[in-house]
Amino acid sequence: MKAILLIFTSLLLFAFTSCEDDSSNTVIGTTDDVTNTVQAGEWVITYYYDSDHEETSDYSGYSFTFADDGILTAVKDNATATGTWSTVSDDSTIKLVISFASPGLLEELSDDWHVIERTSVKIRLEDVSGGNGGTDYLTFERD
Repeated sequence: MKAILLIFTSLLLFAFTSCEDDSSNTVIGTTDDVTNTVQAGEWVITYYYDSDHEETSDYSGYSFTFADDGILTAVKDNATATGTWSTVSDDSTIKLVISFASPGLLEELSDDWHVIERTSVKIRLEDVSGGNGGTDYLTFERD
């Protein structure tokens, strides 16, 4: 009887210790959650990876503001560029859609980015290119 109890206890202990820890999973929320997050303050790009190489340093000094009217403002050295932004749900995926017409450096950010992490101070985005199959990553953090 002790052997059966020992086996049962061991199996039970194994079951509890082998369960996956869900604490690292990020809750993205709804489009409204993402909208409210990006509208809360100024943001900087802390990571940008374009298909095959990192380009984070290209965006050093830029500050981004997501206004409630859908206008996205980028400021660097007193120069201002404006674009647009929105949040959408596409096939149960929350996306942050960014569009800049110029300058070229900011045009590279224009895409419909999948939101892969959202906290009050960080938004991590990903885009898988349809053309070349490369994956781009973009991270904004509150300034």
